[in-house]
Amino acid sequence: MAEEWSGKSRGTVFGFKVFIFFIKNFGINAAYALMHLPVPYFCLFSRKNVRGLSYYFRKQLGYSWLKSSISVYKTYYIFGQTLIDKIAIPAGLRKDYTFHFDGENLLEEALAQKKGGILISAHVGNFELAQYFFKERLTNASISIVVTDQDHQDIKEYLDQYRQRDEMNFIIVKDDFSHIFEINAALAQNKIICIAGDRYLKDTKCMEEQLLGKTAKFPVGPFYLGSRLNVPVLFVYVMREPKKHYHLYARHIDVKARDAQDLLKKYTQNLERIVEKYPLQWFNFYDFWEDKNNGRA
Repeated sequence: MAEEWSGKSRGTVFGFKVFIFFIKNFGINAAYALMHLPVPYFCLFSRKNVRGLSYYFRKQLGYSWLKSSISVYKTYYIFGQTLIDKIAIPAGLRKDYTFHFDGENLLEEALAQKKGGILISAHVGNFELAQYFFKERLTNASISIVVTDQDHQDIKEYLDQYRQRDEMNFIIVKDDFSHIFEINAALAQNKIICIAGDRYLKDTKCMEEQLLGKTAKFPVGPFYLGSRLNVPVLFVYVMREPKKHYHLYARHIDVKARDAQDLLKKYTQNLERIVEKYPLQWFNFYDFWEDKNNGRA
């Protein structure tokens, strides 16, 4: 069986302090260069995470062993760059980055309906930076981002001093499912809900669909809500490109009423196109697919 995602990211306060020190005193590029130090550690000692990535490169994308190994390293490095970007941009270094909004008109049209809406994304690229696209380009948007991968509390408290979240509402997924009430309340107020569609937590309902030729499990929530509420639904991704450039993709989806499976299928088809274009930005560091031939991903 595919291994369930634990719901938490890895890291220490000390590690983040080191990178913030480098960002403040030597610049973003120096922090990027420093990322080459911890990446080998994760490649060597995070065996479960590496196994999940290796399966993705070898079995799903058909890479050779050598290309797969190099790609695992590059994926960890790019992921580290996205973590640095999440700190640098709200800390006042926004001017060092450029952004391109592909599908801005679709989001504007959705907002004009004054019905709220659902943006479904994935753990590819750097979706948390979507708030800066919305803030700068769509001033009338009222966005709530559903966060499923919680930082450890000590890390979160330390980073909050650098992350300006006063203009963006974050709904934290909780074990008691109280976040469902927050989502419903936000939609009732004609707000836009952003939610990842590619991770489900243990002991929660899930759905199955093909992704890159293999069956995978997905959370019910995003697709259930998207297919049952009469609100616009868009697939949105924020992908990292060279030279501190981010490209936001927004795509409108025709939703069949009360057909969550159809919406999920459209989602996986769209996600495949993004993953094929940005194969090194698949940041699901766990066994994602179920391989019935050998009992594990």
